[in-house]
Amino acid sequence: MIRKANVGDVKKIQKLVNYYAKRDRMLPRSLNELYENIRDFFVYVEGKSVYGACALHVDWEDLAEIKSLAVAKSKCSSGIGSRLLEECIKEARSLKIKKVFALTYVPGFFEKFKFSVVDKKELPHKIWSECIKCVYFPGCKEIAMMREI
Repeated sequence: MIRKANVGDVKKIQKLVNYYAKRDRMLPRSLNELYENIRDFFVYVEGKSVYGACALHVDWEDLAEIKSLAVAKSKCSSGIGSRLLEECIKEARSLKIKKVFALTYVPGFFEKFKFSVVDKKELPHKIWSECIKCVYFPGCKEIAMMREI
C-alpha cells in the first residue's frame, strides 16, 4: 500500500535511503532533514514495514523535485519504485506543477518515465538553495533529469 508518510516512518525512511547512500547510489539524508520534509514523502508499506519511499519537493511555482526514491533491496524489481514515482507525479499534477526533475545516479529508471537529461544549469534555484550545501558540490556526479507534466 502506498500512503503519505508520517513521523513514525522517518527512521525507516532514513535506513532505506542511507543503505543506498553508503553504496554511492544516492545522497544520504539526516533525521533532521527527513522530519522537516516528511510531508513531501510517500511510502510503500506492508504491515508495519516500510519497503519504499519517495518525495516530491516543491521548489518553485512551476518546478518540483523527485527526491530520495528508494526501495528495499528485497523488493527491487517489483514495481514499487515505479508506483512511488507515479504517485509523486500525480501529486505534482494536482498542485499544477509544470515540470518535475530528479538528480540521480540511475538515469535509466527515470528515462522509462519520460524524463530527459538536462544541464544542471537549468536548475539555478535548486543549485543555489540546496546543492551548494552538499559535500559533493561542485563536483557532484548526479545526473539532472526533467519531465514536463
